[in-house]
Amino acid sequence: MADYDVVIVGGGMAGMTAALYALRNGKTALVIEKEGFGGQITHSPKVENYPGFQSLSGTELADKLFDQIIAQGAEFEVETVTQVVDAKDHRIVMTEEGSTYDAKTVILATGVKHRMLGLEGEDDLVGEGISFCAVCDGDFYTGKKVCVAGGGNSALQEAILLSEKCSEVVMLQDMPVFTGEAKLQEVLFSRPNVSSYTSVRLNQLLTEDGSLRGVLIEHTDTGESEKIMCDGLFVAIGLIPENDAFKDITDLDTYGYFDSDEQCTTRTPGVFVAGDCRRKNVRQLTTAAADGAAAALAACRYINENK
Repeated sequence: MADYDVVIVGGGMAGMTAALYALRNGKTALVIEKEGFGGQITHSPKVENYPGFQSLSGTELADKLFDQIIAQGAEFEVETVTQVVDAKDHRIVMTEEGSTYDAKTVILATGVKHRMLGLEGEDDLVGEGISFCAVCDGDFYTGKKVCVAGGGNSALQEAILLSEKCSEVVMLQDMPVFTGEAKLQEVLFSRPNVSSYTSVRLNQLLTEDGSLRGVLIEHTDTGESEKIMCDGLFVAIGLIPENDAFKDITDLDTYGYFDSDEQCTTRTPGVFVAGDCRRKNVRQLTTAAADGAAAALAACRYINENK
């Protein structure tokens, strides 16, 4: 007899929504999260595109959902899941900490992580000049000059927040144009302390005494190099999935995302996927929540059909 009806791997928007729908369908649910509950949205200082809320922070939204599913009876563990084994009549979830959990169904809502630049010494500089989250680390750069690598919505949003604190914000985009929403570009580039470079490649991190002091960029259209001195570098160049641990029971696409559609099913009966970790065209709060609902309802149907 499985200990839980549903074990959910990941405590972001998709995972917690899945727990909510499973619980409201009378199922027991365990959410296993390796870091902080809420996922990527907790890095957003202002959320204005989630139905029902004119504006709130990502942390506030995550806390509201967390409190909601606790009230519904959800259980939680802070552990790192390393493997899911298909035992036919149930699934076994194993963690790095040595725990095992039996479940009738499993929902993988593993989310994504920040893409790195791939430059020498980058890992050592995280926290020593390189950051990924303006709401988390922006205060450290109040009155200072920072660079932001990236040109999509995430980079523009980070830069808007930083421009309210920093003396200067320099945008570095490897493409000829910025790809984020026009409205965000309008807001950001109207600010006098914001400048930008396009068609540039970051080639080197400039350091002194173990801390970042600037970057060396190359203008890809001319081949010329230029030093930009700065106090911090915020990297917002995309996200990558963390799904390799589950490739034995699921199919992955060429980018490492779970190869599943809106049905959120996998090739292993009783195992479902949800959220940004899955192949999809749109990755937003609303689509993550929709995935969580779809995966949970599919899991409930599977349980009811296999009693």
